[in-house]
Amino acid sequence: MTTTIPTTIQEQNNIEQSQQEVTIDQTAKMQAINVNAWFGSKQILKTVNLAVKPNTVTAIIGPSGCGKSTFLRCFNRMHELAPNAKMNGKILLDRENIYDRQTDPVQIRRRVGMVFQKPNPFPTMSIYDNVAAGLKLTGAKKGKQLDDIVKHSLEQATLWDEVKDDLKKSGTSISGGQQQRLCIARAIALQPEVILMDEPCSALDPIATAKIEKLVVDLKQDYTVVIVTHNMQQASRISDYTAFMYMGELAEFGETKQIFENPKNKLTENYITGVFG
Repeated sequence: MTTTIPTTIQEQNNIEQSQQEVTIDQTAKMQAINVNAWFGSKQILKTVNLAVKPNTVTAIIGPSGCGKSTFLRCFNRMHELAPNAKMNGKILLDRENIYDRQTDPVQIRRRVGMVFQKPNPFPTMSIYDNVAAGLKLTGAKKGKQLDDIVKHSLEQATLWDEVKDDLKKSGTSISGGQQQRLCIARAIALQPEVILMDEPCSALDPIATAKIEKLVVDLKQDYTVVIVTHNMQQASRISDYTAFMYMGELAEFGETKQIFENPKNKLTENYITGVFG
């Protein structure tokens, strides 16, 4: 028995999303409104609308090449750094458009931190200096205050007890899982409001992955977290909300329990049950 997969979400739903008027969600920490993105002439995102609640974990799932990472990078203006990349629409942070001309993208990236797929500690820096790097760029001086921030960031990343006696060692001298938590500590040190994570466990073993997952759940007490993951079980374990993307469009978004147990969209159900992927 063959299952027909529609080529676009509109083909299935017979709805033109571009004609929808989107109201600002006053309760959202971040909100994407009619977001389109391109690399050169190739359109990657097609009229994506999504509201992210504060102090929650939102997972973005979907098959490879559906636009998950591109969408994530639009949330802190990293997409525009890629050659021939462009974007239109709005991304709101506390109801202010981060793409307004007067907005400083450096300040946005400080408020909206990023953790990448592969751990990327600065290889020439110590564990301590890796965490302090962003703070020093903003003018922080060595001293007790900086020491306290480094310690607090490593504690929040559940790494302090493992490295407190080795702070002068290279950031690349520790295991892959520890390096990823070091990168999370580096992001936390700048006291962002939102933390974006792009498949942060894809290069890690199951034990290291479990530590990162627990950390993500703990982080939502103080931050809003948006995580791209190819692992649907991971999304179901750690997220409060899940967005399913397909071919650059948002197929379905809702509470994680509803998405995994009672999806409204047949396309979502087919993906989650392994009909395609």
